[in-house]
Amino acid sequence: MSSDEIREKYLKFFEERGHARIEPSPLVLENDPTTLFTSAGMQPLVPYLKGEPHPKGKRLVDIQPSFRTVDIDEVGDNRHLTFFEMLGNWSLGDYFKKDQLEWCLEFFIEELGLAKDKLWVSVFEGTKEVPKDTESTEVWKSLGIPEDRIFYYGVKENWWSRRGTPEAMPTGEIGGPDSEVFFEFDIPHDPKFGEKCHPNCNCGRFIEIGNSVFIQYQKKGDGTLSELPQKNVDFGGGVERIAAAVNNTPDIFQTDIFKPTIAKLEEETKNKYGEAEEKDRRFRVIADHLRAAVAIASEGVYPSNKQQGYILRRLIRRAALNLQKLSKASALSLSEEVTKSLTEKEETATLIGEEVGKFEKALKKGEAMVKGHPKLDPFDLYQSYGIPYEVSEELFHDAGRALTEKDKKDFEEKLAKHQKLSRELSAGVFKGGLADTSREVVRLHTATHLIHAALRKILGEHVSQKGSNITSERLRFDFSHPEKLSEEEIKKIEDLVNEQIEKDLQVSFEEKTYDEASQEGALAFFGEKYGKKVKMYTIGDFSKEVCGGPHVKSTSEIGHVKIIKQEKLGAGVVRIYATIEVK
Repeated sequence: MSSDEIREKYLKFFEERGHARIEPSPLVLENDPTTLFTSAGMQPLVPYLKGEPHPKGKRLVDIQPSFRTVDIDEVGDNRHLTFFEMLGNWSLGDYFKKDQLEWCLEFFIEELGLAKDKLWVSVFEGTKEVPKDTESTEVWKSLGIPEDRIFYYGVKENWWSRRGTPEAMPTGEIGGPDSEVFFEFDIPHDPKFGEKCHPNCNCGRFIEIGNSVFIQYQKKGDGTLSELPQKNVDFGGGVERIAAAVNNTPDIFQTDIFKPTIAKLEEETKNKYGEAEEKDRRFRVIADHLRAAVAIASEGVYPSNKQQGYILRRLIRRAALNLQKLSKASALSLSEEVTKSLTEKEETATLIGEEVGKFEKALKKGEAMVKGHPKLDPFDLYQSYGIPYEVSEELFHDAGRALTEKDKKDFEEKLAKHQKLSRELSAGVFKGGLADTSREVVRLHTATHLIHAALRKILGEHVSQKGSNITSERLRFDFSHPEKLSEEEIKKIEDLVNEQIEKDLQVSFEEKTYDEASQEGALAFFGEKYGKKVKMYTIGDFSKEVCGGPHVKSTSEIGHVKIIKQEKLGAGVVRIYATIEVK
């Protein structure tokens, strides 16, 4: 059975049971500084799980692309991924444990054809505050799951919230006990993982294919848990793992989701998957990381040293390093071929290729540096060549020196200190990109807002601000875009900006919370730290941005805007310079 069939069967199954299909959220949630990526299907549904009515009702279903940074270092075995698709169904104060567990088992057995005697389950053993989940146990037993295939676990295994265990949940966070379903492969238990095998054993015999979370608690300010006004169900099942179970292969990289990529890698590197564990690990890292990189880059993220851009850079560079270890051929040419097999978007493939090319040059210098300096610090590699710690680990390992937890801690401390110093130095030079607040600078600052809006209207909504600097003579604006602007595009942008200036649009601002401004469609400089209240500046019906100001009162005060220069800063970032001529 193909992964496409699994997806369609799931959606149809729950639609037939009164669930409304909802659109998945973007992988990168726009204007949400609290999270880098969507890591679970429930993330956008938190208000409705807390009791707010959902416009599509109390029963929902979708398939959510997700990314989890915590799994980057785990990738390399036969089941961990960073990017995955999550089947999800929800009950918002409607049905609860009995219906959910019955439907869950019915879907796995009747729709997907899994043998009941291959399914094992886990339930919550309880705490002093939350009772043992005997209700789920009784439901499972009534459905024919024998008691010796029902296992109890504590909060580390069978409690779910976005932050982990009840102790780790911040005030206001919601969560609850869960019940997981595991598929058993025909693999003998390996005693090195413990005397007795069980569903959460790491020997490879079991794989989790579904988790029904019963979200019924919320963390209070005093550290205790209170019952939510409604009892909710939040089910999640990884498409990739379910496909492995359905096709009875313990290796998710042997499902139809990854087979084409693995085959392409075999063809390009002249290696065979399945012959040597170390090579297999590299195959898996490349396949997962490039797939994830394509997904992230497709949503307008560009490699950088901040936020999502840093994660994207880590993925691409780690994939490139493993490509280089698999083959003597150029990692750049190899990555281009593999990436083209994963996406039809030429700009995405180009972006990844450019990053690999830059990394190849840095890597050669880094390898020489590691071999020539026995006392080298991983942070030196980061400062000199932008090589992330995770890639440094590979370089040091290949040079015969394994990095320790202390090395990692030292790196993180030095990086934090370095970033803090950079912020302080920046704050001393300018605030929000403004060198001063003279009349010329204020005009240019307002012109920057018009240019930002015009770029998005002419080039597309993938454009976002990456940086700016303004002096009394000119403005400099960095933005996300795969290539330099054509003369025609520059003229269109200039004409659109100057058209708004001639309209004499009024410039006004309101104080709002960041969330309120975001909901109204205000643009924000991603990565900027905003307080509880922000200023939302509006220029007619043309531009709306979160900004500290200052600005002119009407656009007619600005003058004529002229773009005088442009530069390509690297993969996916363009810099333009502009001046104004006051009439």
